[in-house]
Amino acid sequence: MVVPTEDMIEGAPLTVSELTRLVRESLETEFSRVIVEGEIANLKVPSSGHVYFTLKDESAQITAVLFRAAVRFLKFRPADGLKVVCRGRLTVYEPRGTYQVIVESMDPCGRGALQLAFEQVKGRLTAEGLFDEERKRPLPFLPIRVGVITSPTGAAIRDVLRVLRDRFADLQVLIHPVPVQGPAAARAVSRAIDEMNRHSLDVLLIVRGGGSLEDLWAFNEEEVVRAIVRSRVPVVTGIGHETDFTLADFASDLRAPTPTAAASMIVRSKIELHEKIDLLARRLARGARSVFQEQRSRLRIASRDLGDLAVLLERFAQRVDDLAGRLRAAWRERGNGQRRELEGAVRRLMRRHPEAGLARQRGRFETARRILAPSMRTGLGVRQQTLRRLSERLTALSPLGVLSRGYSLTFTLPEMAIVRSAAALSAGDRIRVRLGEGSVDATVDRCMDRKEKELKIGNLNWKRGDDKPDNIQERQIENWKL
Repeated sequence: MVVPTEDMIEGAPLTVSELTRLVRESLETEFSRVIVEGEIANLKVPSSGHVYFTLKDESAQITAVLFRAAVRFLKFRPADGLKVVCRGRLTVYEPRGTYQVIVESMDPCGRGALQLAFEQVKGRLTAEGLFDEERKRPLPFLPIRVGVITSPTGAAIRDVLRVLRDRFADLQVLIHPVPVQGPAAARAVSRAIDEMNRHSLDVLLIVRGGGSLEDLWAFNEEEVVRAIVRSRVPVVTGIGHETDFTLADFASDLRAPTPTAAASMIVRSKIELHEKIDLLARRLARGARSVFQEQRSRLRIASRDLGDLAVLLERFAQRVDDLAGRLRAAWRERGNGQRRELEGAVRRLMRRHPEAGLARQRGRFETARRILAPSMRTGLGVRQQTLRRLSERLTALSPLGVLSRGYSLTFTLPEMAIVRSAAALSAGDRIRVRLGEGSVDATVDRCMDRKEKELKIGNLNWKRGDDKPDNIQERQIENWKL
């Protein structure tokens, strides 16, 4: 500190510049580091980027300046009426002879100022897309390795460990202790997030107990938010109480109202999992029974349809037997009639005994016999052919009949879906071929569609759709290249 001497007081007078310089040197020596709290007033931000304002309280005020180099490190946007804590040094602005504070850093203080700073940072980070729902990652169904970032001495870590142990005791828990409030908390938490990402974790918890807005402010710092966003491990936050919201909550993949709730939300109860498995097993059994009953019903309907065909066949057989019986009866009746006519003729002949009459009757009898016999044979043949056609049609409609004629059915394995086109298969697929007798399991080596089929005739190769050479006989075809 520069102390005025007696020579300065009684000697030659000082110039204004000299006095101002002495005052500046004295202030800068005595107040090289000051922390001052006050309310911002008369805020001005010229094109230079420097911030000029007045710090005031109920009874005094002082001018202050925040140079552009320090402005970029601010975590909020200064505004009139905002209560702040400024750190810097005291000096004198010699051209005006006024003393002022050169501010090096500034933080909001008081709930109103902190809330304003919270909204300002939130708006800026929201505009960057850091809080978008599309960015957030799903949590694993059942994590095995869980990381926890919190204070090692608070109630939060005890609650989290108790819940994890009660719900699923087989978990591996990795704890990274950090301070959860104070000026060093934000840097410690962001570094802990980066450090935990170097371990093979399934999910990461960031928790702490309740507190005031000032106590929770470390979790509103931008460096913590950005560390959560760049984390490769899904992050779940449980900070404060249900009514407390921090910017870390908006950036995390899942926000829990309390540390206890955070632990409950990431780990499913082993008892609940067993109950769900039992429920799924019962549903699977019911579904299997339903499918079995449906297939059995379809089989019963198919069997009934086959039974109807058998009944129809029996009906046709009965019809044929009836027609054959009627034919035999007609034959007998016609024969009996002819016999009666013959007997009448014989009686008449015996009565008349004319040779010519006997000859005429014999002629009529022979004519009737020649007409009747072919007619009966023709009618019986027609009915037998009808019966044969019906029997052949019935046999052709049977799936087993189709297979017995050399055809086959191909199914994919293990789905047992019918293959209708080579395009539905790929090399290496497993198939089952149903034959007339038995089935064959095979593996596809190559798939060819209709356009790829070729015929090899002699030493010439040609595709279907091309004209065959005229000078090659059909008997020269050595094999089909299918």
